[in-house]
Amino acid sequence: MNPNRSWRPLWAAVMMLGAFASAQALTNPPIRMAQGIEYMCGGRTSEEAAFMQTVSPRWAATLEFGISRAGRSVRFPSDVHVTVRERYTSREVMQADTGSPYMLARLDPGAYDIEATMGGITLTQPLVVFNGVAAKAVFMWPSNVDFASAMGTNRPEHQAAISTGD
Repeated sequence: MNPNRSWRPLWAAVMMLGAFASAQALTNPPIRMAQGIEYMCGGRTSEEAAFMQTVSPRWAATLEFGISRAGRSVRFPSDVHVTVRERYTSREVMQADTGSPYMLARLDPGAYDIEATMGGITLTQPLVVFNGVAAKAVFMWPSNVDFASAMGTNRPEHQAAISTGD
């Protein structure tokens, strides 16, 4: 038996493990804190999106963001400001910014209103978190909103315009 050949399967396994470790390091976004709540944002690449979808059942809340387009394709928003409030008291629980299509948060069990703002357009979704059960809210902005005119201003005369396609 050739001694060089016996090392080939081991060498291949080491190389695959190294490649997996490198890919895993690239797809694990950092866990952050906002007002004492852990959260993680990610999903800009297909590998990172797959990772976020895999770990989301282990988090209390999954928030997904997108911009709908004609057909089935979805664009991902660049900057979304998220505010989480207790539903019945309106007490602010958390504020954070994300530039990714997914945000996972370790919210305590309870009823919340989630506000997601992009380009001056705020979408609100209710979210109920039960102990041990993952909750999800999806925020989808229409593609016909003129975000450029809504950016950076809160004056009513500069609110985002919705085109009618005329």
